[in-house]
Amino acid sequence: MNTLFNRLIGGHKGAVGLAMLAAIIFIALPLGLDVFRLGLAGKYITYAFIAVSLVLLWGNGGILSLGQGIFFGLGGYCMAMFLKLEASDPISTKIQTTPGIPDFMDWNQITSLPWFWEPFKSLPLTILAILIVPTLFAYIIGFAMFKRRVGGVYFAIITQAIALILSILIVGQQGYTGGVNGITDLKTILGWDIREDSAKYILYYVNGLMLFGCIFISRFILSSKFGMLLLAMRDKEERVRFSGYDVSNFKIFIFCVAAMFSSIGGAMFALQVGFMSPSFIGIVPSIEMVIFAAVGGRMSQIGAVYGTLLVNYGKTIFSETYPELWLFLMGGLFISVVMFFPNGLAGLYEKHASKLGFIKRYIDIAKARRSAATNDVKSTKHIQEKGAKA
Repeated sequence: MNTLFNRLIGGHKGAVGLAMLAAIIFIALPLGLDVFRLGLAGKYITYAFIAVSLVLLWGNGGILSLGQGIFFGLGGYCMAMFLKLEASDPISTKIQTTPGIPDFMDWNQITSLPWFWEPFKSLPLTILAILIVPTLFAYIIGFAMFKRRVGGVYFAIITQAIALILSILIVGQQGYTGGVNGITDLKTILGWDIREDSAKYILYYVNGLMLFGCIFISRFILSSKFGMLLLAMRDKEERVRFSGYDVSNFKIFIFCVAAMFSSIGGAMFALQVGFMSPSFIGIVPSIEMVIFAAVGGRMSQIGAVYGTLLVNYGKTIFSETYPELWLFLMGGLFISVVMFFPNGLAGLYEKHASKLGFIKRYIDIAKARRSAATNDVKSTKHIQEKGAKA
């Protein structure tokens, strides 16, 4: 049990990092921010699910995906479909031509609920869909790519193309998906109004707890034998393959896990923000998601969370303060991090932590020497006193 616990927290250093992050998310931010700003922080945390997934996939697996927005969007749409159906009961939609269906379907002259919307009338089936649909889609993509040894920049470009195709498909099927506006006006979940201030606080904490759950799962995976093989594949894939391992299966598995993490983040986004649109699926958001992990440190789950919070907080502050210059300021932030901190915030922390550790060791050695010298002086005095008495 102790071994499992140490694997989950990552040793003493990992425990300190987790405690600091937990203090910021669960104590500092709720106490220091009003409801509106806390809602923004909750939205940023939903993006952190993707950053954590990219630490697994890209940082440790060497698989750069420029399409994580695909799975974030799928999870978000699954949750949004359930919430929209609950908000579209016959009483609330009695003024429509066809009561009981989402308003955008009625606007597009659809007279009955499509078959693929039916399962989302049930919350348990919706939760299963959030976990299974993106994972299954990732399995199909991974099987098609990795079994044919497609990797590197080619895999990144293909995932980017799939993200673009999916966003275009969602926009084009306006009657079934809400089109470019997405699925909006989400109000309740099982009758509980998610727009109230108390609900926003609760959802924020649930969001944070689920993020920590994903961090623990990723640490468990990376501390296992599979995690060591994942690092070996990243550095020497052919050597792992010649050792008798099926590299493609490992890649498919980690790609599916990363997709599931991203999907959970998307589902929490729909709950936290109250809408879902194709603008979170295309090329630009998927690239931004990679930047979150790069700024925080693509080898550190905690660093990736900090990177996500920093980048999105910077976007908010720059856009509010300098609306005409904020894109240039964000570009400068990204360039500065890449140039001066190539390992991200986590690398910067490791660098200074190692210096502090060196200083601490130096102080301990100095104390030990001083103590030894004091003991030698006391011993010499004792001998001299004995000699004088004799």
